[in-house]
Amino acid sequence: MSKYKRIVGLVLALLVSIVVYNLQFPGLSPEGQKCLAISLGGVICWATSVAQPGYVSLLMLVSYVLTNTAPTNVVFSLWQTHLVYLVIAGFLIASAVESSGLGKRIAYNFILKFVNSFTSVIVSCYVLGLLLSFLIPHPFPRCFLIMSVMAFIIKAADLPREDVAIIGLAVFGGSTANSMVLLTGDSTLNILAASFGGQTLSWLEWVKYMAVPGLVAHILMCGIQLKLFKPSKTFNLDKEIIRKQLNALGGLNTVEKKTLIWIAIGVVLWAADSIHHISPGWIGALVVCGLAMPVIGDVLKPKNWDSVPIGTLLFLTAAMAIGTVGAHTGMNQWIASVALPTYVPTNPFVFAVVVTTITVIIHMIMGSLMAVLGITAPAIIAYAANTGWNPLFSSLLVYTAISIHWILPMHSLNILVGTGEGGGQYKDSEVIKFGLAQTVVIYFLILVIEIPWWKLVGLI
Repeated sequence: MSKYKRIVGLVLALLVSIVVYNLQFPGLSPEGQKCLAISLGGVICWATSVAQPGYVSLLMLVSYVLTNTAPTNVVFSLWQTHLVYLVIAGFLIASAVESSGLGKRIAYNFILKFVNSFTSVIVSCYVLGLLLSFLIPHPFPRCFLIMSVMAFIIKAADLPREDVAIIGLAVFGGSTANSMVLLTGDSTLNILAASFGGQTLSWLEWVKYMAVPGLVAHILMCGIQLKLFKPSKTFNLDKEIIRKQLNALGGLNTVEKKTLIWIAIGVVLWAADSIHHISPGWIGALVVCGLAMPVIGDVLKPKNWDSVPIGTLLFLTAAMAIGTVGAHTGMNQWIASVALPTYVPTNPFVFAVVVTTITVIIHMIMGSLMAVLGITAPAIIAYAANTGWNPLFSSLLVYTAISIHWILPMHSLNILVGTGEGGGQYKDSEVIKFGLAQTVVIYFLILVIEIPWWKLVGLI
């Protein structure tokens, strides 16, 4: 069935691209029409898993260039910013934390002190995700690091697949909320959202606007999961196994100390970026280089480069290219004029409902977080400009609506990566059950928490 789904997806993507390419859309430039055709075809290929997302992304990027849709520097604009280097640094820092043993040491100590029931296991997944977001500036490596630790609990408690799936959803699903709290919580999506707002937010400015909504989203998501998913058997954890693993690590060694020092330097510099004005990506790169240098580092080795997934980087490049090429060709503005109502609400709550609903619908269709952010945020900002809404307000609304929204795994890359090897063993039905409840949380978070909070801190 998987093979036929891929073939059907490829045929559908080609048909949609050809039809869109040859239709006439009033007000849309020829380049914008090519961008729309290529982008829709790529999104369909992503959604139907025609090929691994990195290959589909590479095809999209090459297609933009070969069809003269946009110049190469526009198509590959991500690589001209610090964002991609922060993503690379995130994977390498995570590799250093894991290979040094520091991550396991933190997790084992946490488990021994706080994990006594299945409920505490789920809560610990959320808490560890939040704590590690201070150390590792990307959710994917954080999730796999936590999941590698949870594997010991799963084995020690002899948990069935259904219970493993609940833990997997807590790790990978919970990462969508804990990534909201810090600018470096998701080193790609968060900084991209801030850049669409027409501002370069400092680490502390992001905390000012998003830490409270992010923490509330984190707590709500954890509570909903505990309500929706119950363990299938009595939980009995033999902590002696975890204690033996911790004892096997011995005392804090030199490599762990160096790793901790360099990460601490990175966190301090990220927090002080409003003072020194060095972008987070360059700070991450400096931390990685420090971890690799002799004497002062010697933590990262040549083999650690294997932890940087080129397919993911290509996916991020293509997802961002949809937005940048769309802006360059006028596709974004055309979508705004066609898809958005002519009337712009002046009440922030009504405006938020309109923006959130439109964004969620587009996300349901397109799937990709980066693609939806790249298209929708600029379009919403252009839509709201005449009414005087702060562009950052519009951008963060779109960001919130999609960052914790999913129905299927394809709607959240965090959840999608968890379906692979070493992942959470959850099924589509379990993801849908969780995602439907999350849709309600989105509106509650935006209307009850974010709007009043942003009024209080002066964003609105």
